[in-house]
Amino acid sequence: MKNNNVTYRNEVKPSDIEAVGEIVRSTNFFNTEEIEVAMGLVEETVETGKASGYEFLFAEIDGIVVGYTCYGRIPCTKHSFDLYWIATHQDYRGMGIGKELMDKTEQAIKAIGGCGVYVETSSKELYHPTRSFYLKMNYIEKALFEDFYDKNDGKVVYVKFL
Repeated sequence: MKNNNVTYRNEVKPSDIEAVGEIVRSTNFFNTEEIEVAMGLVEETVETGKASGYEFLFAEIDGIVVGYTCYGRIPCTKHSFDLYWIATHQDYRGMGIGKELMDKTEQAIKAIGGCGVYVETSSKELYHPTRSFYLKMNYIEKALFEDFYDKNDGKVVYVKFL
């Protein structure tokens, strides 16, 4: 089900710090440290702008941030980008917002010379929908690092060449 009332912006506002916190908390996927990291990346970008190295794309409905991506060029590479975060507020899942965010993020990366997008996620069963999403978006699983985040919680790495 697609929602045509969604607007997108890449300007980062101070209010996005708490909006991102609310989004990632709503998913019930992330622990306190991860939520703090997500919010911290927004805060760093508010404070330092482009010097942070982080780019954002926010999805809004009626002025409310309902999803976002955070991405950036991987240091010491010419055209490889990390997708650090993609999340949609639990109340807005299933509306195609994540797919649109991913499509628009890939377009933005390509527009600034990016050729490869790398994403990583957990191998825990909780993250099965996340891994399925990446596969549906034509990402290829390239690596699995067992017990990376914790015992029985590996890191799965995906790539897509634009």
